Amino acid sequence: MASALRALTRLMGWACVAIGLFHVALGNAALPGAGSAGATVDSWGRFMGAAFAGYGLAWLWTARQRPVPARAVRWLAGVFLLGGVGRLISLAVHSWPQWFQIALTVIELVLPPVFFWLSDAEERSLSLRGVETTPAGR
Repeated sequence: MASALRALTRLMGWACVAIGLFHVALGNAALPGAGSAGATVDSWGRFMGAAFAGYGLAWLWTARQRPVPARAVRWLAGVFLLGGVGRLISLAVHSWPQWFQIALTVIELVLPPVFFWLSDAEERSLSLRGVETTPAGR
């Protein structure tokens, strides 16, 4: 379980960094259906891309800690879940988005419970072996 947590945390970090930089580089072209959304949406999307890349770096920082801090994993997963909830609100207010956005919504709603479940796996594993831990963020 601890190795699954570490691998999934790294994967999440690198994916978020890559997606964020993709949005910084491409602006509106990174969003299906937003190519003609104009300068304001392009500016906002590039800014949010940088924020998402930073979010990915937070995941990578978390993955590098020994042990992987459960509190940080829970907070980061909670932010990801909040993004999925935001997409559900958008769906309720504006109807169905482009199909890829629906797939992202599913990921954003399914993956956080997995992180919540795995969050303390490495801390628990070390404590069962009698290793004293003082995770970051405590």
